[in-house]
Amino acid sequence: MNRILGQGGQGTVYKGMLADGKIVAVKRSKVVDESKVEEFINEVVILSQINHRNVVQLLGCCLETEVPLLVYEFIPNGNLFDYIYYQSQEFPITWEMRLRIAGEVAGVLSYLHSAASIPIYHRDIKSTNILLDDKYGAKISDFGTSRSMAIDQTHMTTQVHGTFGYLDPEYFRSSQFTDKSDVYSFGVVLAELLTGEKAIRLINSEEDKSLAAYFLSAMKENRLFEIVDAQVLKEAKKDDILTVAKLTKKCMNLNGKKRPTMKEVTTELLEIKASNGVSIVQKSLEEMDYTQGDINSSRNFETGSSFTFSGSVFESATFSVDADPLISNKW
Repeated sequence: MNRILGQGGQGTVYKGMLADGKIVAVKRSKVVDESKVEEFINEVVILSQINHRNVVQLLGCCLETEVPLLVYEFIPNGNLFDYIYYQSQEFPITWEMRLRIAGEVAGVLSYLHSAASIPIYHRDIKSTNILLDDKYGAKISDFGTSRSMAIDQTHMTTQVHGTFGYLDPEYFRSSQFTDKSDVYSFGVVLAELLTGEKAIRLINSEEDKSLAAYFLSAMKENRLFEIVDAQVLKEAKKDDILTVAKLTKKCMNLNGKKRPTMKEVTTELLEIKASNGVSIVQKSLEEMDYTQGDINSSRNFETGSSFTFSGSVFESATFSVDADPLISNKW
């Protein structure tokens, strides 16, 4: 049906309309599965601790229905994956946009890891979880497998979660997830932005199927400019491409301890933008609010059979079945 925006591991995402006409995205679990319900509840708990302009807002939830529902702000321009791989000649993804999106995503991860009062690891950073708003700003989504960490914890040991192609090899081997595992996944996203290649490349050679391995091999053999996306080669200075490539390589170091922190990554990306003469609105960590328990003092949501947003209760979420979807990509 044309109200479906996308489908993923956690469930199906629909285009919805609330009682006041506000367009929203509604994620509905596919099946009554205890583990999926736990992921939905986990996402509510995590997002209730985050107030950041580059994180998708959770507007409401309903966990008492047959299957759980989560209601989010609607993000109109799809996700980064589709924008990289299905870009049009009329509106290509420019070098400036790539740098800006990378900087925004890095800023979110830096905030989650080190500025929040309880550090949060996302655990599934990938280009399909980076949505683009009406101004093509980055919005991080899908916190179902994310975890809050006690201040004195440096890692957690869990069943391995993540997406093949973005998964930290060190985490895969040890089942110990650290902040540096998010750094590795972000490095793969940087490699996607630089090369225009998918995290898992659709080729016959097993050796080059992984973008991470393909990228690191090209760097080792000084073949970087042979694999860089044509749009990047056309617009960017070679020194800047090389600087971002070296940063990407550091993020994907097989030894997690040798990877930079996301705060260091963010600082370096901002310096590269500054060297390009791009005006930067410094989204300093100090100005980003972090509140415990609520998204912020004026915006609450509550679980139950109705959704709460800014004090008004929606008895139901109605789906605009007859309308064309505003996005048609995978969630």
